[in-house]
Amino acid sequence: MTLSTERSTGEMPAHPQRSAGHARHTGRVRLSKRSAVLALLAACATAAGCTTPIDGQARDDGTVIKRSDGDRGGIDPSFVRGTDGGSADRLAATVINDVSDYWRQTFPKIFGKQWRELRGGYYSVDTADQRAPAPPCTDQASDVEGNAFYCPGKDVMAWDRAALLPVLTERFGEAAVLLVLAHEMGHAAQRQSGLTTRVENANPERYPTIVIEAMADCYAGAAVRWITDGKSKHLRISSRQLDSALGALITFRDPIGTSQSDESSHGDAFDRVSAFQDGYREGPKLCAGIDARTRSFTQREFMNMDDQARGGNLPFGELTRSLRRDAVGYFARVVSDGGRQWQPPEVRMRPNPARCTSGDQGPVAFCPRANAVQLANTGPLRELHTSIGDYATGTLLASRYGLSALKALGKPIRGPSASRGALCLAGAYTATLLRRTYGFALSPGDLDEAVQLLLAHDYPARDAAGRGIGTGFERVATFRTGVTHGPSACTRG
Repeated sequence: MTLSTERSTGEMPAHPQRSAGHARHTGRVRLSKRSAVLALLAACATAAGCTTPIDGQARDDGTVIKRSDGDRGGIDPSFVRGTDGGSADRLAATVINDVSDYWRQTFPKIFGKQWRELRGGYYSVDTADQRAPAPPCTDQASDVEGNAFYCPGKDVMAWDRAALLPVLTERFGEAAVLLVLAHEMGHAAQRQSGLTTRVENANPERYPTIVIEAMADCYAGAAVRWITDGKSKHLRISSRQLDSALGALITFRDPIGTSQSDESSHGDAFDRVSAFQDGYREGPKLCAGIDARTRSFTQREFMNMDDQARGGNLPFGELTRSLRRDAVGYFARVVSDGGRQWQPPEVRMRPNPARCTSGDQGPVAFCPRANAVQLANTGPLRELHTSIGDYATGTLLASRYGLSALKALGKPIRGPSASRGALCLAGAYTATLLRRTYGFALSPGDLDEAVQLLLAHDYPARDAAGRGIGTGFERVATFRTGVTHGPSACTRG
């Protein structure tokens, strides 16, 4: 969070330049900068206050490949150039095979022409081998380290089987490999649809890199939905695997403070998960219509030097005091717009987890009888504030204000509608902070912190009886409803 009494002057220096090896979408199209997985996981594992990939997120250890008796798991990867025939490439080959099948069925319906196999083929690169040959569109094998990419100029896809696929599988499960390669296949779909040529020849302003990447994330979501619906021949994915795979997607977000206009910008975690969810829920036709006119993004630069120096994080006490003062006016207006009056709940700090209702609401609880919000200022709440960031605390506190507002509006505070309403209202309140340019406002990375919290924990979605929303995917989607559509979408029914 940022806390400033002055409007932004526009004098903020540009963020540090990233690797020159990260090419624009008109050349090589990559999921992230070089060595992104290895570098980010290593740095965030040790840096205090770092916005980390979901530390401690439970993942499904099961494979995404359907198994049968005598099946080694996956298809023969011999069509992949440079393959060693091992398990990593068998997984990649199976994903490529079935996602290609998805596009063979889907592409004619969206673009009116047949899908064709990539002319340049697929490359597996062992970046641990210094003698490994360089795949097309690179100067040396190490250019692929920790990465996967699609190159439209050569119509090829390549991945690092030594330092990408095993890391993704170990950290997030096999579904993460599925998601990453489906994203790259989304770039191939862009080229076959003619988008790459249109961008290069006529319309780069309409399709900046961040839009191109959002479209690929959206296409990945549509392909994954086809798999979860049981239409894939060789692949399957559970809701738990999907939650873990989304953790991989947000690992590939841009560095905090990156401008939307950066020529290699891919979007923050909220942007990337939002695009994926839109494809998953609405399908590839929506994805094909994404451009700079139809899509907005939340990624932005720091507004002032002080906020940048803090990494966008306020100390626990300052965050809770500032949000309490700010949220009172917002939720009073929400209740007033519903024709009711709201008595703001008293905020009480407790050394132990709050247990003021019949169920466990987590480290922050709304207590309806006392009209209070209790914060356990030790234990999990402090840990989340430190390990994820200050807006993990902010999201939790805003959701309990949301539950209080539901009660004032005469809405249930127990049951599925209460879980959705409280979390949705937290999103609606967050949107007001996002729009501000001074005062108490979101910092770059705050929405990422909300996404990380929601993928890993159901606390912000718990009702007064301690029941939440089962999957991180649905929690993020509910929060997004509030961000996108405002409080009226949260209190209907």
